[in-house]
Parts: sequence; C-alpha cells; structure tokens
Amino acid sequence: MSKYILGKKVGMTQVFDESGLLIPVTVVQAGPCAVVQVKTPENDGYSALGIAFEDVKEKRVNKPLLGFYKKAGVSPKRFLREWRTDNTADYTLGKEIKCADMFQEGDRIDITGTSKGKGYQGVIKRHGHSRGRESHGSKFHRAPGSLGANSSPSRVFKNKKLPGHMGSEQVTVKNLRVVKADNENNVLIVKGAVPGPKGGLLIIKETTKS
Repeated sequence: MSKYILGKKVGMTQVFDESGLLIPVTVVQAGPCAVVQVKTPENDGYSALGIAFEDVKEKRVNKPLLGFYKKAGVSPKRFLREWRTDNTADYTLGKEIKCADMFQEGDRIDITGTSKGKGYQGVIKRHGHSRGRESHGSKFHRAPGSLGANSSPSRVFKNKKLPGHMGSEQVTVKNLRVVKADNENNVLIVKGAVPGPKGGLLIIKETTKS
C-alpha cells in the first residue's frame, strides 16, 4: 500500500464544480501524522510504520505509551495505527507525514471509519423489514415474524435477521474522489459521504479499485 494517512471527519457541505454542478462533499482533516515506529523484516519479520495522529495532553496517555512517544521524539497522540508498506527506508522516527505527501486533487481513495451507533433496534430499522397491518385486531405490527423453524431442526438458523445492536461497525467506502486538496491546512474535500460522526477517526488509503 503506497499511500496512507490518518484523519478525522470535520463535516459535510457542498461545492460547485467548473460547470456549475453542485457536489455534496465531506471535509476531512488529513494529518499531519508522526512516524513513531519503523518495522523492518530483519527485526520484526515484516515492513511497516507506526503512525500517530492528533496531539493530546500527557495525562491522556499511560506511562508505557508516553515513553513510546518520547523515544520517537514526538508529543503524545490520540490515535496510533500501523501502516504496512515496503518503502520504510524513506521514513525515520519523528518524521511528519502531511496531506500533500500523499494525496492530490483528482486522486481516488478508500476511507475506513466506525459508523454511528444506533443502539438496540428492531428488524424494521435494522434490516428494512416490512411492517404488519395496523388494522384492528392485527396484533402484528413491528415484530420479526416467523423464524422459519419447526420441530426439525428445532433451532433458529444462523444469520437470521433479528433485532439487535445496530451501528458502531467498521465501514469502508471505496473509490471516493478527492475534489480538492488544501495542502496548506491538511484538508481533503471528498465527494460523497464517509462513515462515522464529526470528529471520528478516519483511515485514508489509496483505492484498491481500478
């Protein structure tokens, strides 16, 4: 994977292109990130970089992690992730990775985030089931309905769509287009929506789709 950076969702807005077409976009704060670890095949068995994003106060991290950041020569960070890459020789501890180093206007990217949590929901909201009749005496309005099992096999089949926890899942939206890259402020304006709430962590990668 040749391009990778951490960021956070700022919010959604809209812009106009050269032809006057309105485009719904998401504003993403992409970096700057700091290199805090360099893994090599000789020492670790594979090539990777540990990168961290968003400054926090020292009291927000535990002592082992604080020592880890001090060894790398960077201030404590809120988020820490590993980036598998073969070109670790281009990076040193403490090096800053900026938006301009990775992405430009017109690039295609994949964005991974954690979707908004919806709590415990029924089958209509969670799976899009149809409701029952609201007429008098129906007694069936928003229930799951038949589970499809009889005396044989006397159990509910796996993956049956039932009520349960909804949201708070890792979601990846692929092949999004970078409408504008503000390299001075490390901001990407991306066409369309991305997962998660405002301020949520996003992992931005070069797209795997051709």
